[in-house]
Amino acid sequence: MRPRVLLITGDGRGIGASTARLAGLRGYAVCVNYLRDGEAAARVVSDIQINGANAIAIRADIAVEPDVVRLFEACRTSLGAPTDVVNNAARLEPQMRLASMDAGRMSRLFATNAIGTMLCAREAVRLMSTRNGGAGGNIVNVSSGASRTGSPGEYVDYAATKGAVDTFTVGLAREVAEEGIRVNAVRPGFIYTGMHADGGEPNRVDRVKTMVPMRRGGQPEEVAAAILWLLSTEASYVTGTILDVSGGR
Repeated sequence: MRPRVLLITGDGRGIGASTARLAGLRGYAVCVNYLRDGEAAARVVSDIQINGANAIAIRADIAVEPDVVRLFEACRTSLGAPTDVVNNAARLEPQMRLASMDAGRMSRLFATNAIGTMLCAREAVRLMSTRNGGAGGNIVNVSSGASRTGSPGEYVDYAATKGAVDTFTVGLAREVAEEGIRVNAVRPGFIYTGMHADGGEPNRVDRVKTMVPMRRGGQPEEVAAAILWLLSTEASYVTGTILDVSGGR
């Protein structure tokens, strides 16, 4: 069986960090991508290495096309061509109604959350596709429950970017299904991560958890487990699927 190499974007914290650590425990070599917090990424790499797996950290802005190309090349050179890619990196800006948003904010969110995801998936397909001589592989995109609810009064722009991710997941899955590549997504609900602080409300999950049928927020590790299942052979007949990890909401 060929070695599994996992490239995860935006995994210095939260869901990405939990996914990277769990993947390391399951024997993956892991390429840890980050944008700003190199120390957090280094801690993730250290945790993976302590448990006996190989890992590296690469700084790259997935909203910048040359950075994406460089990220995948660095992974290929250091660990081998990625067999699995998780598009986790995302941007969130302070809570705001649409009437107060400007085009700059909208462009920043779409550049990272939607276009960045597509660029990373493009590089993955170029390496994995049997049409190009690759051996196949898996892509998991991290969406959000906001794509279904629209996140009114808070993040309608962010929700729209995640709606784009959902649509892209289904389309790409069908495009490359005969080329040995499975493409799926997870759609987390209210998860305890540092991202809520980016929106100006660090304790947001505690405020909204009563809206969840299970009456609690989720943990990053619960989302990571779903991602690793989608990457595994146990999900070998699953593609074009969006898995809600949202406590029933």
